[in-house]
Amino acid sequence: MSELYVRLNYLFNKYYNGIATPDELDELFEIIHSYADDAELAALIQQAWDTLGEHDPLFSDEKSGAMLDHILKDHTSQAEPESGKKHRNHLPLRKLSIAASLVFLVGFGVYIFRSQKKAEPSSKKNIARNQPKNDALPGGNKAILTLANGKTITLDSAQNGLLARQGTTQINKTRNGQLVYNTDGATSAKPQINTISTPRGGQYQLILPDGSKVCLNSASSLTFPTFFTGKTRDVSITGEAYFEVAKNRNMPFVVKSNQTTIEVLGTHFNVMAYSDEAEMKTTLLEGSVKINNGGENGVLKPGQQAVLNKNGKMKVLSDVDVDEVTAWKDGIFQFNGIGIDAIMRQAARWYDVEISYEGKIPKREFSGRISRNVKASELLNMLSYAGVKFKIENMHITVLQ
Repeated sequence: MSELYVRLNYLFNKYYNGIATPDELDELFEIIHSYADDAELAALIQQAWDTLGEHDPLFSDEKSGAMLDHILKDHTSQAEPESGKKHRNHLPLRKLSIAASLVFLVGFGVYIFRSQKKAEPSSKKNIARNQPKNDALPGGNKAILTLANGKTITLDSAQNGLLARQGTTQINKTRNGQLVYNTDGATSAKPQINTISTPRGGQYQLILPDGSKVCLNSASSLTFPTFFTGKTRDVSITGEAYFEVAKNRNMPFVVKSNQTTIEVLGTHFNVMAYSDEAEMKTTLLEGSVKINNGGENGVLKPGQQAVLNKNGKMKVLSDVDVDEVTAWKDGIFQFNGIGIDAIMRQAARWYDVEISYEGKIPKREFSGRISRNVKASELLNMLSYAGVKFKIENMHITVLQ
């Protein structure tokens, strides 16, 4: 076994455990970037990839390597050989693809391990700071609660404890920034309707009167009653929300968004229904859900996703990566073969920035993970490993050619 392989294996293990020094990371990147001029080194990098894949399926996924093939081709075709060196282009495509994937995914991984302890949403104090001119701070626990009488409560600045009473229902804010509805029981009065909305750069969690848990993503809203009565538990959403529904066979839980209804008895699922996205996606993690948009119906099993386009056509995908779908609620950006425009829409909502493109939108796909608690510049730096350049100024990100 060569000394270089031993060193490469050492560096990868240090990286994987999140204890690599800046100098060791620089050394690792330099080795990886050298693969195009050394077939033996490309083979060693491939061995390192395979070894790492034994411990983490994200890195061993063949699909992620294939998705970055064209990124590598574009990168190597534009790269200028160093003076005095002959650039080699005859290395096996799979080896090149793996090396390119490592460059991109290792960059993401470094920030995961460095930021994992800070993956919770930024504190109110951090969010209140002035935004830097050439960067954007991550979002945090920010939302506005609108009561039935029209009164609004800014939840991120509200004191913990009892916020309001509506009939027999008490509305409390907990220490961990969660909104909790507690009802004293049955009443002859009609339930009152409340709405919680998150701005761009905000997210929030709440517990509904029936005990169901909801995590609301940025630029989203949830409308619900102060207590549930009748045959169903009806709520409506815009944007994106993750639900953990309390079981009640006698009263199904119904989520409405646009012209679509999702009916469940007790289950875990994610609904993404942003108006600026081409498709509405409902992803099931546990239990079962029934989807009806007036024209088409479908019943999902765990691991399936219903995709509904603007024309009302629905398709059901199986074996969906549910970790990627729900990573946002765990404080992570996770991408698995998606375009830069889709990533930028997520960034715009989380960092509350505007996005523009200089020329055509780069036709590339990306795979990787990074904490949502990092500044926008750190996310952009990771994407730049794949050859895409950015400019950020005054809360505006420009994707450059």
